[in-house]
Amino acid sequence: MIRVRFAPSPTGNLHIGGARTALFNWLYARAKNGKFILRIEDTDSARSKQEFVDEILNSLKWLGFDYDEIYYQSQRFDLYKEYAQKLLDEGKAYTEKLPDKTGEAIIFRVNNQAAVHPEQAASHPEQSEGSSQKIKINDLIRREIEFDSNVIKDQVLIKSDGTPTYNFACVVDDATMNITHVIRGEDHISNTPKQILIYQALGFSVPEFAHLPLIMGTEGRLSKRTGATAISDYSKMGYLPEALANYLLLLSWSPGENREVIDINEAIRLFDVKDVNKTAASFDLDKLSWINNQYLKKEPLEKLVDLIVPLLIENNYIQKDNFDRDYIVSIIKLFQARLSTINDFPDWADFFFLKDIKMDEKAKEKFLSRDFSKEFKLFIERLEALEKFDIETIETSFREIVKELSLEVKILIHPIRVALTGKTVGPGLFEVIYYLGKERVRERLEKWIK
Repeated sequence: MIRVRFAPSPTGNLHIGGARTALFNWLYARAKNGKFILRIEDTDSARSKQEFVDEILNSLKWLGFDYDEIYYQSQRFDLYKEYAQKLLDEGKAYTEKLPDKTGEAIIFRVNNQAAVHPEQAASHPEQSEGSSQKIKINDLIRREIEFDSNVIKDQVLIKSDGTPTYNFACVVDDATMNITHVIRGEDHISNTPKQILIYQALGFSVPEFAHLPLIMGTEGRLSKRTGATAISDYSKMGYLPEALANYLLLLSWSPGENREVIDINEAIRLFDVKDVNKTAASFDLDKLSWINNQYLKKEPLEKLVDLIVPLLIENNYIQKDNFDRDYIVSIIKLFQARLSTINDFPDWADFFFLKDIKMDEKAKEKFLSRDFSKEFKLFIERLEALEKFDIETIETSFREIVKELSLEVKILIHPIRVALTGKTVGPGLFEVIYYLGKERVRERLEKWIK
């Protein structure tokens, strides 16, 4: 059975690179009917924090990457010591007291004949000649990579304080957890030959490796400004988990046919780690926002309401236990196709909830600098006189006025929009007027009648 693992260190939050690694491991496990293992690598007691563990677990849950088993390295120290002692007993490791340290470290001998397991030596004769060996990795993404053990120093297995090093704990864990495929970032390529030597020395089967390319920002190295924020922050910024997962998929993998929006369940059917591109991926926040918009367009209205209402309460646009849900559904419908993130809504739709609207000064100067008293007053009178107040009759009334006054539609439509909303763009003006209602339209237009 295929068994893969995602092994974050809880010394910080889960970021884009880690989330992409988690996704590709999770996808591969689900595509092959295998198991997705989560391993929290918390051996660094000084830097590992429970808050980061919680953030990682919550982020994976939010993204929908469910795991089959979970392990904590901090609970496995006895196991690491047992295997380190095995290497000591077989003469494949030695102890050494390092300068300024109280205890002794256990160190693995890299270039010695004993490091090659007999079965592996028989199948790889090039590894048993002399004291050094050629270490070949048939990477599933990058194909063959070769290293010479002569360039690798003896490796510390257990530090003088009793904690295991990354490479040693990683090997012991992957072997005892029966991990078949190690899918991780290319920054680990240099660790792989060191780990293979330890696998061989302990007599473990070596898993297959796939090293994912780096993720770069649009201006080079990924920074906070170009996408290197915590996954939990993307939730706060108003992105949907399905959209973010979809975008992560496109970072070095493609479903084919130039498709960019793909359901995760279909991706499971199509995904194979061998199809991952080996060149660096570029993280583009604008592209993520576009994909998020595609998902928001299709999101059920009731679910959108559940996501947006807390934002309206937070902005004091509505009261927690006293709001008209149906009205909010109607307003969301006006904006749904335009939203790039959930957080756009409170900013764009504020004029539906605020008594004193926020006025764009540039829009005011451009469209309300001349006197529209006559036109506004006439429009108010016609709206007040309407027996049937709906979008169609509002539009008919407006068009009658511009015809009577021999005006181009745009001459009046922009000033009315700015007077009512404080903005130059938004939903259709007649929909805005309908949902604002006669009273609020009259109040806002009267402010501009001299």
